[in-house]
Amino acid sequence: MPWKEFATDYLTFTRRDRIGILVLTFIILAVFFLPTTLSKIRSRKSFAPDTSWIASMKKLEQKEMDNDRLNSSNKENNNYPYFQDRSSRNQDSKPKGTLFFFDPNRLSSEGWEKLGLRKKTIQIIQNYLGKGGQFRKPDDLKRIYGLLPDEYERIAPYIKMESPEKSSGYKTFTNEVPMNKQFSKPAAPRYAVIDINTADTTALIALPGIGSKLAVRIITFRDKLGGFFSISQVGETFGLPDSAFQKIKQYLKIENTTVRKININEASVDELKAHPYIRYRLATPIVAYRNEHGSFTKAEELKKVMAVTDEDLHKLAPYLSF
Repeated sequence: MPWKEFATDYLTFTRRDRIGILVLTFIILAVFFLPTTLSKIRSRKSFAPDTSWIASMKKLEQKEMDNDRLNSSNKENNNYPYFQDRSSRNQDSKPKGTLFFFDPNRLSSEGWEKLGLRKKTIQIIQNYLGKGGQFRKPDDLKRIYGLLPDEYERIAPYIKMESPEKSSGYKTFTNEVPMNKQFSKPAAPRYAVIDINTADTTALIALPGIGSKLAVRIITFRDKLGGFFSISQVGETFGLPDSAFQKIKQYLKIENTTVRKININEASVDELKAHPYIRYRLATPIVAYRNEHGSFTKAEELKKVMAVTDEDLHKLAPYLSF
């Protein structure tokens, strides 16, 4: 193609084409330089920081500090009567109560009130004693929640109780303050002995350390077993601590060891697994063995079932019939 024709066809622009090229060039330049220009303009502007919130926070902090000082002052002067200044201006703040010799294991609520203790502290002491607790030495009173140190120091010289320690070789009292009257050793609380196979929740709750939940669990376990044949079985109750069982076992008895038995040759898997000593772990293998080899004639034959251990057989035997 001759150069003249090429220039005429491709390099010759009409007025409209030239205007379009100029507009397009301007747009491209504007898009390219506009971000840089805007960032420079923004950087030149100065913004005054808003410090009003800082002043507000300082005022709030100062107000809280003033309130804390005021509350602290009020507590020192009004809210803590047992730690007030015992000066002549506070003669009315002296502890109320009459001091006398007493045995903390035998003193009634009225006696504690007479000593000047608060009702809430007296209630804690009575609850502790009511549950079988016992003060063995004067310092044991310090562990009572709510008994303030100055209250203990005020009544400590008047505590008189017989020492339970036999190793000393003689009977004496735990402090050296002379006393006019000796006290006998407090008798341990006694509980009624109950038949564990017939007792209801009320009788169980009356035992030391047994609440309503544990009482219900013991009876539920007894019903699922079909009755207890040994006192030690009570200790297997779910959620019953061994310490609680050791406390109550001396108050348990079994007058009739007859228990409800389950026919091992007729019971279904569901019936067997409902028993606490069988469950699903033994129910399925026992039924499978029975279906394949026939009925059991005595308890010892259960040992032929691989899943049954000697311990399982010992626990299960009283509850099986053939």
